Amino acid sequence: MSNPHISIVSPVYGCKTCLYELYFRLKETLEKITTDFEIILVNDASPDWAWESIVELAKKDKRVKGIDLSRNFGQHYAITAGLDYCKGEWIVVMDCDLQDQPEEIIKLYNKTKEGFDIVFGKRMKRKDNIYKLISSKFFYKIFDFFTEQKSDPSIANFGIYNNRVIEYYKKMHEQSRTFPLFIRWLGFNSISIEIEHSPRKDGESAYNFSRLFNLAIDAIISQSNKPLKLSIKFGFLLSLGSFIYGLYLIGRYFIYDVPLGWTSIMVAIFFIGGLLFANLGLLGLYIGKIFNEVKNRPLYVIKGIININLIDHGN
Repeated sequence: MSNPHISIVSPVYGCKTCLYELYFRLKETLEKITTDFEIILVNDASPDWAWESIVELAKKDKRVKGIDLSRNFGQHYAITAGLDYCKGEWIVVMDCDLQDQPEEIIKLYNKTKEGFDIVFGKRMKRKDNIYKLISSKFFYKIFDFFTEQKSDPSIANFGIYNNRVIEYYKKMHEQSRTFPLFIRWLGFNSISIEIEHSPRKDGESAYNFSRLFNLAIDAIISQSNKPLKLSIKFGFLLSLGSFIYGLYLIGRYFIYDVPLGWTSIMVAIFFIGGLLFANLGLLGLYIGKIFNEVKNRPLYVIKGIININLIDHGN
């Protein structure tokens, strides 16, 4: 059996009511390009019993394929699961909440004919709430500072990727995963084009402040060692400042007979002690990431499948 021309990979969480509309709109859109396609829906332990809807769709259309993860691993792990089992020459990654409009796939696909391996969807007018817009910009500002990159907050997961790009992505087994960052690291011939972005059809985003903060920490530590370099520089500056201040106190003692006192000593001890604990904590984060990597646990665990033959992908 030949591989499909286009694969759609979509992680599913909290959007059960969107799945039927997503399927019909994808079907209508993709059939304008080819009838040889597959739609892989990855249930990331969605709390609204989305797996039942995926199974129902898969029974009606064999081109719909489902992966049911054993627990909530997170969006980027669910994307990884879908990519590990997709077979298409071209792969589209998109969210299931219909903010990524299926109709825009035609625009992305047509751009690949100009020789691009990756075509990102650029959301010029994002239809997100103010909290998500601000937090997204803040995340990328901090990330770019620590990684010395230049990111675009208007670009997320939605895009079309050549199979050879995804094959290299599959070789990346880091536990800390952020799909767009991995894709950009791979390089290849890429471009971004403007697409229409829609308001969320159902439910709320699972990315609250705590999850965004943890994602930022994971992304920065996994992509950069700049925090460690800044810690070293700050330590040297602190030592230099302490040395100069010490000379000043000694000068006052010998020239003006001003006693050194205990206040300055205690302040210095607590200040330096706090910095030492902070630096140890930062170093501990990096060691913790190394610990997670050397355990070599699977990136995800599959509880059930439909219309897919499970084979060992080394995960």
